[in-house]
Amino acid sequence: MKNSPSKSKLVKNRRKLPREKDRFYQIMVFFNVLGWLVFLGALLVFHNARPEFVSGMQTFWGLEGRQEWSKTLTMYLFALLSICLCIGGAVLFMKSKRSRREKDHFGVNGHVLMLTAVSSLIILYFEYTAPLT
Repeated sequence: MKNSPSKSKLVKNRRKLPREKDRFYQIMVFFNVLGWLVFLGALLVFHNARPEFVSGMQTFWGLEGRQEWSKTLTMYLFALLSICLCIGGAVLFMKSKRSRREKDHFGVNGHVLMLTAVSSLIILYFEYTAPLT
């Protein structure tokens, strides 16, 4: 089989390949999008887990609202934010291993995801463990 191309000719030099066609870059983008989708899910869980706001009209009519955090939803929220933190860390680690070119971006997206997840976990800890007044 003299006419069949060798394996080395089929594999292109990744440095000449555009980033959008690089498999590693596509996986990194997938993880980044997945992290933000998990964070969006965490926002939806947060909306249902937090204590309800009781307005003056509700108090006047005798309607009660939940005054404490939902324990089960708070555990889901903690898990989702932890997953966001792990995915953000994985994306930043992958970016640090690959980004060596001058044209590569800093990766602010991953830093924002991690910063938001860490701050949300810290706030959740202090809100959930705060005594009721």
